[in-house]
Amino acid sequence: MPGPLAGVRVLECAQIMAGPTCGALLADLGADVVKVEKIPGGDDARLYREPRVGGVSAPFLVMNRNKRGVALDLKHPAGRDALLRMVDEADVLVENYRPGTMDKLGLGWDVLHARKPSLIYCAISGYGLTGPLGGGGGFDLVAQAFAGLMSITGEPGRPPVKVGSSVADLNAGLLAATGILAAYVHRLKTGEGQRVDTSLMEAALHQTGWHASVWFATGRSPEPLGSGHVLAAPYQAFRAADGWLVIGGANQANWERVCDVVGRPDWKADPRFVDNSARMANLPALVAELDAVLSTRGRADWLAAFERAGVPAGPVHTIGEALSHPQTIARGMVVELEHPVAGATRALGPPVKFSATPAGVTRHAPSLGEHTREVLREHGLDDAAIDALLASGAALQS
Repeated sequence: MPGPLAGVRVLECAQIMAGPTCGALLADLGADVVKVEKIPGGDDARLYREPRVGGVSAPFLVMNRNKRGVALDLKHPAGRDALLRMVDEADVLVENYRPGTMDKLGLGWDVLHARKPSLIYCAISGYGLTGPLGGGGGFDLVAQAFAGLMSITGEPGRPPVKVGSSVADLNAGLLAATGILAAYVHRLKTGEGQRVDTSLMEAALHQTGWHASVWFATGRSPEPLGSGHVLAAPYQAFRAADGWLVIGGANQANWERVCDVVGRPDWKADPRFVDNSARMANLPALVAELDAVLSTRGRADWLAAFERAGVPAGPVHTIGEALSHPQTIARGMVVELEHPVAGATRALGPPVKFSATPAGVTRHAPSLGEHTREVLREHGLDDAAIDALLASGAALQS
């Protein structure tokens, strides 16, 4: 694998989204990520029935490209021993099971740290490993609700709304990868491994920065503003004659440019809109005035005019429009892969670029147990021993 983490070995004992997001990021950066799946069934994401590509779960394909796959029954002594062999050669282990699960399997932090003190052990859970809710399971929907994200999402006066993307899961994966990299730097300096502990709850709270600042300063919990911003205006979506666009006129200079572009220079001196505090206090009136003007012309005309004036603005894309846009393609954010069962597939590319050690996606998502024999051979088991593991049900090879 190319990338700055080439040579780093990662065991991913994780499923669905948070842990696999972390593993995928590390794999994109060049780490050899071996996904360890349970027997029977493997990662629960394999069970998502629709959509499927060639009979294979499309969500699983996207979240697990760039990894090798091993299938082990960790409740079976031989399966547990096989994982311990792999730990001996690993730099990092990532798991996102309910707290206590790995301990019950004899594979928790205390056991693995004693066996290999240099190992970096990353646990992603629902609420973290400590505190009154520390043993609880984790779900993106519940984390978004707990952290207040649902209370600030949606239109004013409407029921709570979940953010469209699984932001708690995805951000937990990002935070876990960041923590692992920090722990790896520490290990390079000291030789010591450590446990990295993050959660969906903390990942969701981490998304509330601007809104948290309002509560810290005033004791007031912000309410939903649709696409609007809690601190500045105009900074939201507006309807043109033929579609939606967003305008980022939040600072004073950009606001005055907006006034010029829409042909209303008088708004610069209007007491309702004269500065950001006034605009936020009169946000409904501001939105109504802008909607009335913007609805008279097409989106492309307005976007061209805003670009000429230097006002941040852009179209509201569908997912398909975003993924097929020339800029998305030019940045390598869509990759094509050939899967042995699904055939030709596409996935998201690496979001971080490097000048000297390029990140890349070179592997399709593994079939369940696709690399079991290959990986176990690398860890000192001969074919007879592997055959015995397979026969006992402690391992599976696809």
